[in-house]
Order: sequence, then structure tokens, then C-alpha cells
Amino acid sequence: MQVHTLDKAVIINELQFGNGISHAVHEGRRADFALILSMFSDDVRDNTPVEKVEEINTTDQLLRQRFELQPPQQLRSDQSSYDISAQQAKLFHDSGLASAKLSHYLKPEVLAYLPEDTHDLPEEVYHNLSGHQRRKLTEAEPKSLMPADLYNQLVAAQRSFQISAQA
Repeated sequence: MQVHTLDKAVIINELQFGNGISHAVHEGRRADFALILSMFSDDVRDNTPVEKVEEINTTDQLLRQRFELQPPQQLRSDQSSYDISAQQAKLFHDSGLASAKLSHYLKPEVLAYLPEDTHDLPEEVYHNLSGHQRRKLTEAEPKSLMPADLYNQLVAAQRSFQISAQA
């Protein structure tokens, strides 16, 4: 009966024992001290006050919207980036470096002008590919494997051709 009551007693730290642990230490009662320590909870979360921290969902898009920032600078060029670059070059020639910088800060141009429609390959490499390799790059889904009964289909097709040729 006493074992069950000890199991149900949630003893977390020495404050729940009062002076019992102190008396066991001063009087040299090692067995009592060991028994008291064994009844403490070994879970750190019981001994440490833990507050639930609510995680705030912050994404790049939310921060840009909150601080009213422009969209980030693009890494690769597309068709619209050539117009932006031409406009900044015209502003540089007409009004100088300060005007071109201001235009860049308001609407930044891309970091790299890469060739388009080369499947992320350098232009020299893409033009050295054969026509078959270029066609494979443009295929959306890979070719299916040859059917397992291909030989039977070829024999059947040959026999039907022979029968139609004799008739």
C-alpha cells in the first residue's frame, strides 16, 4: 500500500520535503538521503520552469510587405530585364551616375545575363550538343522502356505482313 502512495506522490524537488533532506545530511543518514533523492523526478522539464514560446511566422515576403520594400533583385535575366538595363544606360548617359544609381535602387537589374532556352547550360555547350541530345532536353517526360513482349509483337507483325502479301 505504501509503494503505491509513493508512486503517486509527484516529488519534484527538495522543497516538498521540508527539512527532511537537511536532517538526513547533517545526521549522516545515507539511506534516508539516497531514498529521498531517488524519489525526485529525473525529468529536467519538471525542475525547470518552461514557458511556451509562440513562433512568429516570418517569411521574406511578409517582411518585404511590412517594410514596404521592392521585390528582391533577380538572379537571372528574362525578356523584361533588357528593357530595364537599357533604361538605366540611357539615364546614365543623360543624367550621370547618380541618376543611374537611383534607378538601380528603385528597380534593380539582374545579376547575370544568361542565354535563354539553353536548359541552364552555357551557350557553347548547348550549341555543341547534337540534335538528338537537344530534343531529349526538351522532352517533358522520359521515354518509356521497350515493352517486354517486343519480340512477340515483331513476329506477329511479320506474319501478318506475309499473310497480307500472299493474299
